[in-house]
Amino acid sequence: MFIMRDILQPLQQDFSNTPLGRVRRNWFAHVILACIIPFTNSMSSNLLRSLNHLFGMKEVKRRAFYVFMASRKLPWSTMWTKLWGMIPEPETDGRLLLALDDCTNPKVGKKIFACSHIFDHAAKANQSKYPWAQCFTAIGLLKKVKGRWTCIPLIHRFYLPKKALDAACENMKVNGKMPMFRNKLEQAVDMLVTLSEHFSGTSILAVCDSWFGNNGLFAPARKLIGTKFHILSRLRSNIILYAMPAIKAPGQLGRSRKYGDRMGTTTDVAAAMKEKANICSVFLYGKKREVLAASTVIMLKTLRCPVRVVFVYRRTQWIALFTTDLSLSITQMIEFYGARCKIESGFKEIKRDIGAGNSQTRNAQAVMNHLNFCMMAVTVTWIYAIKLENAIDRRHMVRGRNSFAFSDVRHAIAKAALDDSFDRLCTIKSKPAQNIPVAALLRMVA
Repeated sequence: MFIMRDILQPLQQDFSNTPLGRVRRNWFAHVILACIIPFTNSMSSNLLRSLNHLFGMKEVKRRAFYVFMASRKLPWSTMWTKLWGMIPEPETDGRLLLALDDCTNPKVGKKIFACSHIFDHAAKANQSKYPWAQCFTAIGLLKKVKGRWTCIPLIHRFYLPKKALDAACENMKVNGKMPMFRNKLEQAVDMLVTLSEHFSGTSILAVCDSWFGNNGLFAPARKLIGTKFHILSRLRSNIILYAMPAIKAPGQLGRSRKYGDRMGTTTDVAAAMKEKANICSVFLYGKKREVLAASTVIMLKTLRCPVRVVFVYRRTQWIALFTTDLSLSITQMIEFYGARCKIESGFKEIKRDIGAGNSQTRNAQAVMNHLNFCMMAVTVTWIYAIKLENAIDRRHMVRGRNSFAFSDVRHAIAKAALDDSFDRLCTIKSKPAQNIPVAALLRMVA
């Protein structure tokens, strides 16, 4: 539990030293723990019950706690910055791997902040394609933790649709004011610039799907961050590819060509490159796999720069990956893009495991605070796993999966919370509940 103390105590220092600030820094640490411990989901009422019964904090009253959960004075920006600095060795192969994607969070109430009818491209046949939901754009750090890939949440922004802002919907206001519209690409660029300023001097590779992998993200990010910024994404099948331009001969008149000969669509080039494909051994989806792949460098008019393209062939299908970082090898491109799926797992951990999807808060500040608590709880959990000396054993064995899961780390933290030294965690000490049924339930989930 001393690992958790070393993580949370620096965050508590950002609260003021007034009597109210000392109380709130104590509540903050316990709310983070209440989100992590797999006792119940993180609805505000359940968090209050955890503080009252699990941690023995009977003095926490309902009204005061809800005021705390909706406070405008929680120092999220400084706490997130400190948390980024606590991640041991964030770089992979000399670069920062950042997974970028957006997520929808369906809700029911009509007055919930940031809710609108959002298009869901992943909706199933029996689901609405325009659910009433919140939408946020998030960036996470892709990193290997004890031999398995994971996505550690770093930063996020709520997406507020332009149609709802133009209509001046009440549930779009923040502190009584209508915010300025920012599309998802603009939000992504702002977040990437913020991270690049913190991790200054480090090369950044943004791993994203084809929706974000275009010049709408690359051009403004490259302009603001510089040449240390690169993207890794997937090519659409109908994109036109061009060969690298021929070197201008001495004495040849006219300017040098920017693009070489037209090679055809991605589908055409994939068929032509299959004869040159070789078998590569890559660490993909948790184990070593043999894949058939071919690579070439081409000019992409959509980005107006040379890119390395890797075609990965399956039995009947293929996919094409591209990156602006020409120094990446075939295996690195396949492994890094394969790790991108961990941001989808991260969304599931935030919404279902931690419980952000079950939140019933409606006030704008309360909604933003709650999502910050949930995402910070996931980040703290993964930092805790990184700092452990040995990998955690998997509790429920699954065929083909030997590495531990996110739930295993949460249960390890729950066991540590039952230790007698738990009261040393916070500046204001609290006595854990001695209620026998509660302790028994906590041991059951642990």
